[in-house]
This record gives sequence, structure tokens and C-alpha cells, in this order.
Amino acid sequence: MIGKNKKNGVREILLMGVFWRILFIEAVLLVYSLFYRWFTDNAGPSDLFWYAIRIILLVGIIIIFMMVTLKKFLTDKIITPLESLAAANKEIQKDYTRADKIDLADDSPDEIRTIVTSRAAMLKQILAVSEERLHLVNFIKETFGRYLSQTVVDEILASPEGHKIGGTRKEVTVLMSDLRGFTSLSEDRDPEEMVQLLNRYLEKMSKIILKYDGIIDEIIGDAILAVFGAPKSHGNDPERAIACAIEMQNCLAILNQEVLESGYPCLEMGIGINTGTVIVGNIGSEVRMKYGIVGDAVNRASRIESNSVGGQVLIGESTYSRVKPTTKVMPAQHIMMKGMKKPLVFYSVFAIETQNYNVALEASIPSDARLAIKLPFQYWTIQDKKISALPLLGETIAMDENNIYATTTHPIDLYTDIKLNFDFCVEAHCFDDIYAKSTSTQMGQNLRRTKFSITAMDENDKTIIRKWMKEAAV
Repeated sequence: MIGKNKKNGVREILLMGVFWRILFIEAVLLVYSLFYRWFTDNAGPSDLFWYAIRIILLVGIIIIFMMVTLKKFLTDKIITPLESLAAANKEIQKDYTRADKIDLADDSPDEIRTIVTSRAAMLKQILAVSEERLHLVNFIKETFGRYLSQTVVDEILASPEGHKIGGTRKEVTVLMSDLRGFTSLSEDRDPEEMVQLLNRYLEKMSKIILKYDGIIDEIIGDAILAVFGAPKSHGNDPERAIACAIEMQNCLAILNQEVLESGYPCLEMGIGINTGTVIVGNIGSEVRMKYGIVGDAVNRASRIESNSVGGQVLIGESTYSRVKPTTKVMPAQHIMMKGMKKPLVFYSVFAIETQNYNVALEASIPSDARLAIKLPFQYWTIQDKKISALPLLGETIAMDENNIYATTTHPIDLYTDIKLNFDFCVEAHCFDDIYAKSTSTQMGQNLRRTKFSITAMDENDKTIIRKWMKEAAV
């Protein structure tokens, strides 16, 4: 074991090694000479003493001569080249580009020159391999970071168990967003244009989710599943999710102004948020797996989102209980959904005010900006994306860009999706199908009054309604 306090260089080790070996040889010769003189010449003690003094002086002269000459020889031929090599190795820590710049004398030993040459080649190869591996790691992170969150990619690459199937139980806040009526918008438009529009939308929304440290777990068409609190919790995951959702809605309003100028239709987005315990980790098989979340909290977030209309942010009861002091919401809504034993409770959020976040939904139209108008229409209910075969009848009471207030002869359950069609044309323009969701209902005189929040409507139809509203306001 090497002593901790002994740090001798090649100069000290080599010179001291030579010195002690020469001294040992001279001591052996001295003893041998004295013994030989005493044995062959029968010399007395006085003669042997002065003989020994002469031998010691001669040995001293020889040692001094050998050390002086050997020191210069060893320094020039071996020690200096090795010290230059050691100094170059230290330079690697400061600037690896200068590590192969070693000044050696022309008469340096071939072995040392070979070490320098092979060292430079080995260093070059190591640097090339390291650079290639770094480039590969960055490529993997950059590429898979587009399919998974960068945080998830870093966790998988950093952990030796990152590729194995399995998960951990965590409490997270799940955010689900979906565009309203995007499928119907895509039917009559060029697919490439709609993909470009969708990509613009997803890019904006993804940046906002990452800004709030959310994890984009999945993008399915125009729907986004994001998670707050995985792989690591920030302690305020529900707050971040709500603030993120509000900013997403406000950003969509700005994006709609841009896409209208480009000839695209406006987009309407609904968002549902729920907090609960899920399993987070690698899900699938050895053939195909994905990093994702599984649990009832995800299903509830999806159901909450399905009850939202364009521009809304709905949060579940479990989320609201964690942010109640700082979140402004509308009264709670209750709905019994298929497969659930208890009613689904959710709240419509319009602002959150915390130490870190202070954002509010920016309403595009005041709630009292309605056009009183009576228009007959037919409507079909939609259940599980299936449209009913027979139409039902109704008549509008009032309208605005986002809502239709109407009476219907048949009762409509709260949060039922419908397809609506007006039975007339205006100035050679016939209204296209309108998709909406019943968001409030009350019973009148033999008729049921229902508020339908529009989820998808042709932009030309909206233009006509705006024109009517403007003319009615004059």
C-alpha cells in the first residue's frame, strides 16, 4: 500500500535508487579490500586504518563523479521526458486540446517517444469515442424528448432499471384537453392544412405545459394528456395544473386570431383536471412499452373533460379541495355518468390567485351579449359518439357566438351532446351543422328551456350571427 504522505517523483526515486546502489557496491568493495589486505599481507591495525581511509576517499570521489554524471544523463534522457509527459497529462484537465503538445529532445529514448505517440493516438480515439457517445446521448434525449417529456427521458437514461417494466404509486394531477369539433372541421378541408393547424396548436399548448413543469404523457390526435407531479412532485401540482389550463385557454384565443388571418377556422378547447393516486412507470411488454400513468384519476379527468365546452376549465372535487382558498369557480355541477356509483362533481374555474400564479380566463363575449331571436331547428342527441337516428324539434330564444338559448319539446339531460341544424338559409347561405352541449336546463310552460354551449360551428355561420348582433345593437 502506498503511503499517503509519500509523493516522490521519478527524479527523486531514480537518483536515490542509483545513489544507494552505488554506495552499497562501494561498501562491499571496501570490506572486501580490507579483508584481502589483512589476509594476504598480514597488515596491522594502523596500516588497515589508513588503507581504509584512502579507500573511503576514493569511493567518495567515485560516488560524487557517478552522481554528477549520472544525474545529468538520467535527467536529460529519462527524467525530463517523463516529467514533460506527466505535465501534459495534467493539462488534459485544463485544456484537452493541448494535451498532445509535448516537447521532447531529439535524442530521447525510443520507448518514451513511442509512449508519447501512442498516447496521442489513444487520446484522440478516446475523445472521438466520447464525442460520438455524447452526440448519441444528446440525439436520444432530443429525439425521445419529442415523444416523452425531457424529464422522463432523463430519468429513464439515468436509472439502470429505467428500461424495466413496472411502476410506482404516486399522487398526481391529471390534465386532459381536447378540441371541440375538430374531426368535423377536418372532413371538408385539405388534410395537410389541418395537420399544419393541429401542429401549430399542439406546439403552443406543449410549450405552456412544459413552462409549468408538466409532463406530456400522450398526444392522441387533437387530445393532450398531461401529468403534474410525476416523476417528481413539486408540492403544488394542482395549482400548477390549473394555472397551466387557464393559460392554455387564453393562448388559444390569441392563436385563433392568428389562424383566422391565415384562413383557418377557430378552434375550441375543453379541459378537465383531476387529482388522485395513479401508477406511474413503464407499462406494456418487452416487445412494446411506454412510460405512462394508469388509475382512476385518469378516467375521472377524462370524464370531467368530456363535460366541458370550448373555453372551459373544469376541475374535479379532489382537485378543488386542494386549491379551494386560491381558486375562483362557478357553483359545483353534479352529473351521473355511465359506470359510476356516485355523481361526478366538478367546478368551472375562471381564476386562480396564489403566491406563484395569478391568472384568469379572458372571456371573449360578455354573458349578457345575446341576440333575442326565434329560429326553428332540428337536433340529434349524441351518445358515445353515436348520433340518434330521428331528429327532434326546438326553437331558439336567444343566441350569441358561444351559446344557443332554446326551447325543446323533449327533455334533454344535462351535458348531453347534440348536433343541431337550422331549417333555413340566409342570402344564399345555408347554416352548416352545429355541435353543442346542454349546460343548463329548466322547465317552463310545457316546454323545457335549455342553454346549449356551442362546441363546433362554421366560421361563416359565426360571421352571420355577429352581423345580426351588431345590427340589433344599433
